[in-house]
Amino acid sequence: MYQPLHCVALRTIKYNDKHSILSVYSLEMGRLSFLVSAGNGREANRRRAMFMPLSIFECVASIKPGRELHTMRDPRVLMPLHGLHSHPMKGAVAMFIADVLNAVLRESQSDNATFAFLVDAITRFDVMNEGIANYHLCFLYRLGRFIGIEPDVSTYQEGAVFDMQEARFRMTPPMHHKYLNANDAGVLAMLSRITFDNMRFYKFNRNQRNDLLDKILEYYTIHYSSLSQMQSLDVLRCLFV
Repeated sequence: MYQPLHCVALRTIKYNDKHSILSVYSLEMGRLSFLVSAGNGREANRRRAMFMPLSIFECVASIKPGRELHTMRDPRVLMPLHGLHSHPMKGAVAMFIADVLNAVLRESQSDNATFAFLVDAITRFDVMNEGIANYHLCFLYRLGRFIGIEPDVSTYQEGAVFDMQEARFRMTPPMHHKYLNANDAGVLAMLSRITFDNMRFYKFNRNQRNDLLDKILEYYTIHYSSLSQMQSLDVLRCLFV
């Protein structure tokens, strides 16, 4: 059947000489994969630009139950993201965010709140001039609510450690080793207040930012093991001062 879809592009990988596989997260049907043209003509080049990481577009899709790959027609950009796709640093961050989403948004179920969060976060990033260096930290923390791993900050007390398996703070270390010490737990509690509106006020240097990112990704990897290998992460670590 044919289904109108509103999509966020996640990743495109080569399938063969003529086609690529495009992974998206859609408002109507959640996670989907499409077989798209990989030619070198004008139309193929236009589509490649349209399907860059975190692009937001609409299309009419042919969805056949039982198939992993679907087809689409009439793709059209919904929200031009000139700032994101023309800014090298933003482009690198977008690739990293898309890699994360590709790993954690695995279920083919629609979720209006998750899609709305993604569109809001992406369009904000597109026009953002300040705080770009902290965007990925804010995004990862806020994404936790929509994928079921948001830390329970109501359990925080000064001096507590953070149990990464249970996603809560506690006054004594757990029996396992997957926890943050009191200092790092305090930083996490502070980070819980970060938003896209105030993140420009969080002053981290590159080492502090990378250390925070490592801890957030360690936490994510406990719950989503598919995050353990991401080439875009190495690029991200070299950005910003």
